[in-house]
Amino acid sequence: LTGTKADEKCPHPLRRIEVYNPEKDEILVFLTNTMKLSATTIAALYKDRWQIELFFKALKQNLKIKTFVGTSANAVKIQIWTALNAMLILKYLQLSSKFAWFLSNVVALLRMNLFTHRDIGAWLDKPFEIPPVPYEPGQLSFNFT
Repeated sequence: LTGTKADEKCPHPLRRIEVYNPEKDEILVFLTNTMKLSATTIAALYKDRWQIELFFKALKQNLKIKTFVGTSANAVKIQIWTALNAMLILKYLQLSSKFAWFLSNVVALLRMNLFTHRDIGAWLDKPFEIPPVPYEPGQLSFNFT
């Protein structure tokens, strides 16, 4: 931004902002073309934007959305809303579970056991507990003992 062609490549004025982050005891430096907002407001906007970036990264990694199924605007909106709803449900399951799950593990377990009949809350709280086999009076069973 200080070279001979800097004015050609970036004709508008830029503003350098330094904000202290007490959580990590560091100074964050931002470069912006917004002159009207305060430094703390711009830092808050960048922080919120970073959270959105992390959310979409998790969305792409865990739900494996690489391409869109449809090409119309409506098809793309439907796929995005479906993915957002799925992510919301997955995050809820992760955070409400007593077991410390990684989001990717919740996704993998649900994908592998999609058609099993279990109480999902109990299963996520105690994932290594073997469920009891339901007794059905008309069903014959093997005695392996």
